[in-house]
Amino acid sequence: MSEQPVSGPLDALDLRILDLLQHDASLSNQALAERVHVSPATCLRRVKRLQEAGVIERQVAILSPQHLGHGLGAILEVTLDQQAAERLAAFQTRAAADAAVQQCYRVSPGPDFVLIVQVADMAAYNAMVERLLSQDANVRNVRSFFITQRARFTTQLPLPAAP
Repeated sequence: MSEQPVSGPLDALDLRILDLLQHDASLSNQALAERVHVSPATCLRRVKRLQEAGVIERQVAILSPQHLGHGLGAILEVTLDQQAAERLAAFQTRAAADAAVQQCYRVSPGPDFVLIVQVADMAAYNAMVERLLSQDANVRNVRSFFITQRARFTTQLPLPAAP
């Protein structure tokens, strides 16, 4: 999808639509239009414009890892031996392509990458470490932090005040 800039700042209607979709993207266009008090055609036009502009990147269902057999989560700090642009890009591409990696961030200062991974169990974690980290001669150091309790998880962003 090509990103077209939203013409002008987001207005109050855009912000109401975004707020509702952040809480429940499964709302039908009809239901969304009713909640923001506009016609369905106007609502659909606004949502499509926000999507085309890249404000709405995508709409997904958030699944429960535990209900699907992915009960072990970890946060990994990965430091590479060589930080040349092509070496960073190569690791990033491999990490982002691995099914266990839910999020991959290049960070600074400190480690080169922070990965959020979700796997079934310790055996699956060890398999992921072997294929992604142990076989890469450029990986110098990995620190793993196992998630013991999720106190908060959200994908919602704070929205600016309406103009």
